[in-house]
Amino acid sequence: MVEQFLINNDDYYVPDANQLITEDDTPVDNFASAKQQRLLVGSLYSSLQNQTFLAEANVGIYYTDLQPPIVPDVFLSLDAQVLENWWEKQNRCYMVWRFGKPPEVAIEIVSNKEGDELGKKLGIYEHMRVSYYIVYDPTHQLGEEALRIYELRGRRYFETTETWLEQVGLGLTLWRGQFEGREDVWLRWCYQDRVVVPTGDERASQAEHRAQLLAERLRAIGIDPDTL
Repeated sequence: MVEQFLINNDDYYVPDANQLITEDDTPVDNFASAKQQRLLVGSLYSSLQNQTFLAEANVGIYYTDLQPPIVPDVFLSLDAQVLENWWEKQNRCYMVWRFGKPPEVAIEIVSNKEGDELGKKLGIYEHMRVSYYIVYDPTHQLGEEALRIYELRGRRYFETTETWLEQVGLGLTLWRGQFEGREDVWLRWCYQDRVVVPTGDERASQAEHRAQLLAERLRAIGIDPDTL
């Protein structure tokens, strides 16, 4: 049971990490998913620098030694961080019994009908007690809805139309724009006012724009900003 791994107690059995497959070098399945994963993970690290969290793509999560790990396209775990020696076998992936809790958010990006995102995977994340399970289906492989959000209430998931994830203090939105030179509709994190969490490039562009505006105002009152 998952519960035995959520408590740090010497009476509980902890599996030997050397017997677990922490990585198998399986590549991501397509360019679109890879970019989407970078956007979701990278924007968090660019903009939430004052918070402690762990976000990653295609890293296995072990919730019991009786089953192989589940590998979400993206996950977010609050108040967690990679352990110091991340090359050690037991530190290479997310083992629930070592971090003391499951991630708060798991995201699956649907590219075909083989992943069983609304069946087996949903059941696993529910069993793990991941607070929010997100299924992003940009090509509508599973139906008309591009975005499905499941919230854990008690021991069960309930689908919700609420895109603000109260327990993590972030929301999700579908945003049309350009990322890494590609114009498309992207799944993005957002603040409560629905402003998207910016990437590093967007933050740099915003800073440059503010600097240009300031320079223009200084010139308007007779001050050359280049001499300051």
